[in-house]
Amino acid sequence: MATESRFARDTTVRQIDERRWQAEVAKGWDILGVPNGGYIMAIAARALAGALPHPHPLSVSGYYLERTEPGPAELHCELLRAGKTVSSACLRFMQGGRERARFLASFADLASQAGPSFVDETPPQLPAPAQCERHVMPVNISERLDLLTPPGQASWLEGKTGEHAEHTGWIALSEGGEPDPLSLLLFADGFPPAVFARFGPTGWVPTLDLAVQVRALPAPGHILGRFRTRYLTDGQMEEDGELWDSRGRLVALSRQLARFRLPERQ
Repeated sequence: MATESRFARDTTVRQIDERRWQAEVAKGWDILGVPNGGYIMAIAARALAGALPHPHPLSVSGYYLERTEPGPAELHCELLRAGKTVSSACLRFMQGGRERARFLASFADLASQAGPSFVDETPPQLPAPAQCERHVMPVNISERLDLLTPPGQASWLEGKTGEHAEHTGWIALSEGGEPDPLSLLLFADGFPPAVFARFGPTGWVPTLDLAVQVRALPAPGHILGRFRTRYLTDGQMEEDGELWDSRGRLVALSRQLARFRLPERQ
């Protein structure tokens, strides 16, 4: 029997009644004490999967209203539509009697998806995961993720920045286990902010909202990611992400709106 992964355990939810679920936000998935937004989205999606008639997240948009924190949470689900192929719901993520985040989601059965396809992009051309270097930052979530980049690509960690705000690399859960639609939500927010490649690993980058579209069930193996920021205006930035599986198939797209503040000079 396969052992349940830490990610599965740490996104476990328990149903209270028809509309309410309980969860425990675990320690270790945070950046400087604040749980990662993709991790919080995965907990919400776990509850939504139990509340809706379709098993997989197709599109999830999260609005982060206040900081979440490790500890108990209560998730309030509202069914919006239950169609034949797609169902939709809203979820309020509550802690301490306050709404910390809100999620709007559509779910489907990705295993039964069929139809015309057109992809006008190709995956980034990177060495295989075994030929890459593990990328580690001094934040707790770095221990939960196996983030691999080509030798020399993460030179911004040493202050050697470039003109563009872009990251590419392989990602997986550090303890192993194959990717699934819920882990794709985590991976969509699992890379360091792309602006660090332009400004270095400094500044404050809180997420305001995050939208993830899951396009397919991922094949086994590491997931290949590319994240880019093209516009930073008055401290507001977007980050666009692509996730490709080990067979070169696009499995998820993301867009994030965040603030970016450089530390004040003393």
